[in-house]
Amino acid sequence: MVPRNEIIGIDINDDWKSIERQLTHSPHGRIVLYRDSLDDAISMLRVREAWRLMAEKKEFTKEMMLRAADEIYYVPEGTPLSTQLIKFQRNKKKVGLVVNEYGDIQGLVTVEDILEEIVGDFTTSMSPTLAEEVTPQNDGSVIIDGTANVREINKAFNWHLPEDDARTVNGVILEALEEIPVAGTRVRIEQYDIDILDVQENMIKQVKVVPVKPLRESVAE
Repeated sequence: MVPRNEIIGIDINDDWKSIERQLTHSPHGRIVLYRDSLDDAISMLRVREAWRLMAEKKEFTKEMMLRAADEIYYVPEGTPLSTQLIKFQRNKKKVGLVVNEYGDIQGLVTVEDILEEIVGDFTTSMSPTLAEEVTPQNDGSVIIDGTANVREINKAFNWHLPEDDARTVNGVILEALEEIPVAGTRVRIEQYDIDILDVQENMIKQVKVVPVKPLRESVAE
């Protein structure tokens, strides 16, 4: 997350020439538009869209800039990482402003920030082997090798896949289906939808697991 004091924005009450210079030289893909103070953030502007308009229009005005900007997406501080990913995906957003319980802006977060936080958290808490066997996705699902240890998976993701009789993800699925599935099969086990992605030599090589409800409780800092 980008802390509040490091957020780069444009005060729409600035001189228009100054605003144009800031847009022209902005190193960021999206920039916050605010009035006088970041506390009065009004919209999020895609810088490339502004550049396009500046190139196409004979006269690029402040009104055109404001019309081109998007509504700000707000993320409540303390929202679990997996929930953030799912909501970003559903709302088709890339950037959001983090607000505390009083509505004060605390920082700016991107989908990339969240994913890096999740991957970093998982890979430092997992064994080296498990870290190579899982790949968290932007939509909250996780790609997992069939040979991954189900107990380690449960521990790493705070999941509750059955682990009494089978040791691997492959074993859990075979036990539930009582047959070897073909790629493309979907099975629900407990509160998880599992898509079979790859089956080779009578063994499930790779799956995608989608929790029906977000279960990981890690909080973005």
